[in-house]
Amino acid sequence: MGLILLGAATAGGVAQAQNGPLRIEITEGVIEPLPFAVPDFVAETPGSNQISKDISRVIAEDLSGTGLFREIPAQAHISTITNFASPVQFADWKAINAQALITGGVSVSGNQLEVKFRVWDVFAGQELGNGLRFKGTTDGWRRMAHKVADAVYSRITGEGGYFDSRVVFVSETGPKNDRKKRLGIMDYDGANLQYLTDSSAIVLAPRFSPTGKEVLYTSYETGFPQVYLMDVASVRRKVMSDEVGTMSFAPRFSPDGKSVVMSVTEGGNTDLYRMDVASGQRTRLTNGPAIETAPSFSPDGTRIVFESDRSGSQQLYVMAASGGEATRISSGQGRYGTPVWSPRGDLIAFTKQNKGRFHIGVMRTDGSEERLLTASFLDEGPTWAPNGRVIMFTRETRGADGVSALYSVDVSGRNLKRVRMNGGGSDPSWSPLQ
Repeated sequence: MGLILLGAATAGGVAQAQNGPLRIEITEGVIEPLPFAVPDFVAETPGSNQISKDISRVIAEDLSGTGLFREIPAQAHISTITNFASPVQFADWKAINAQALITGGVSVSGNQLEVKFRVWDVFAGQELGNGLRFKGTTDGWRRMAHKVADAVYSRITGEGGYFDSRVVFVSETGPKNDRKKRLGIMDYDGANLQYLTDSSAIVLAPRFSPTGKEVLYTSYETGFPQVYLMDVASVRRKVMSDEVGTMSFAPRFSPDGKSVVMSVTEGGNTDLYRMDVASGQRTRLTNGPAIETAPSFSPDGTRIVFESDRSGSQQLYVMAASGGEATRISSGQGRYGTPVWSPRGDLIAFTKQNKGRFHIGVMRTDGSEERLLTASFLDEGPTWAPNGRVIMFTRETRGADGVSALYSVDVSGRNLKRVRMNGGGSDPSWSPLQ
């Protein structure tokens, strides 16, 4: 959509204040959501009234959906914002206990859209940072709203946001004994769904590239699993490994996007291989009778975490990105799989099966401080939000009529919720910020 960050938003006669004290301190304890208000952004040109309201609603939904913020509804507002440049009447917002206030203006010219906004610390009576403007096209209005929400989230929490991102996943339709699967891609909140493949072949494990422009996935269209690389914009694709007598699956990009690590089954043995994207040259990383799969790079690209049954049960191991000796990091009861390194580098998310229950959990990269965030009949396949704060995963319900859906949970274990989307879904992969 050609989105452009234009810089500070000017508002005649309103001084730019220093960063205020308003801040959510995110800890493992109980967090009281911060009350905030988002009056409808001011429609500054004819024809921009509805899009102004829509942008305001998406911003409010983004922030409220984190569990860290609580919106004060419009019917409780004492003041209205009718001019982006007018001074804020802080007393009216204090009276309803709005600690943060987000104001904005929207203008439309043809298919061109400009959004400007400011964030106010109500009780300090000052602005948090400087106002910003975004410019793009009207069909990208949701992305502008997500960008505004990211900026607000970052200023108040001190962390990066995750709203201007997408998720690629396996869309599932039909009964459990005849389920149709195809690749879908959507905004992180389930909006703007598009399909990348049809349902003529089973597809699994889509994974974004570091730029979010390409997707790796496994397809059974030849009758055997093979890894494909797809350009998201053009939907053009190529097979990554098609050597006769081999099967490839569970792919993932390196942080620089120049190589891919995947499982390859050859001669009855399943090992990890690293493949150069440009040349197709393969390097074997493991060599043994065990099944080694589900590899994931550390953010600095120096290590790989993966699952293996070399100890007799499914466990997690870490080794150098070049291969060699691996160190087991999982030590609790049960089976561990689908490990994914956090973009912050400090945690590894995983699936755990123990005593008939499935869990999504996190641990330190040395295996210490294991914490289980969820528990159900079947939870699996975690993926990290780009800021390392939220994990999305698949949850399947029990029985012949059971369905798969996407859920998300805060890394602290709070705010478990289902992703709003039509139909079922599994195997999510979260993109970087767009």
